[in-house]
Amino acid sequence: MKLTITIMLALLLLATPSQADRFKDVQVQETLLAPNLYMLSGAGGNMATLVNADKVLLVDSQFAELADKISAKLAQLGASAGVTMLVNTHLHGDHVGGNSTLGAGIDIIAHQNVLSRLSQDSNFPRSGLPNTTFTDQLTLHLNGQTVRLVYMPPSHTDGDVVVWFEQANTVHFGDLLFESRFPYIDTNNGGSVQGYINNTRTLIGMLNEQTKVIPGHGQLTDKAGVQRSLDMMLATLAIVQGYKAAGFSEQQAVDKGLGEQWKSWHWSFITEERWIKTLYQADVN
Repeated sequence: MKLTITIMLALLLLATPSQADRFKDVQVQETLLAPNLYMLSGAGGNMATLVNADKVLLVDSQFAELADKISAKLAQLGASAGVTMLVNTHLHGDHVGGNSTLGAGIDIIAHQNVLSRLSQDSNFPRSGLPNTTFTDQLTLHLNGQTVRLVYMPPSHTDGDVVVWFEQANTVHFGDLLFESRFPYIDTNNGGSVQGYINNTRTLIGMLNEQTKVIPGHGQLTDKAGVQRSLDMMLATLAIVQGYKAAGFSEQQAVDKGLGEQWKSWHWSFITEERWIKTLYQADVN
């Protein structure tokens, strides 16, 4: 009997890759945006970092299993002492998973709602909880940059902040932008389609043609890229509202689809079907 159990456990371990293995081929890549300011991509949400030898700001922390790779990339960029300040744009695991490792013993900054929601998650490491919170805006000064954290009304979640690097004319949108993809509206954590559209409009008004925009997911973009996202949301919302006005059920709307123009915005997490259902269920004006 013991031998049988041992064999079964061995087979289970062989069949199920470890959590670390899912990221074994991931490489953390950097894009220089301004002196000492980089966008970092790997798996999960895009990060930003402002680096010098003794002060290092990191925006978002991706997954815990990637912490060593992120630290190695930061060291390569000149962050010999590691991260000294960590900002979370919102609460999702692909943006906060590395908090307890990368943010150990330092300031972890987020909106108050992020702390409230993460505190209710018994599986989230207490050492990774934000220890500095704000409700409206917070301004940081480091490495010759003014870094402004601005809370946006509920949209992707109810704890979203955008991070402005003012001298570099660069902004990290967090998941208020899924570049060239249907966005995720997390209604279980306070998200709202109408809020997402409203915030996108507001943020477009704060950009100029030279502003570099770091999306939560996707490629580095600009004002025109954010406008394309808004145009997509308004156009697809109008399609779905038209279906509802014609008396179509949600499933009939899914079956009709959004047309060929928006096929390329479909992706593995927010498929066309899921986006249609999000819009169908949305309370919009």
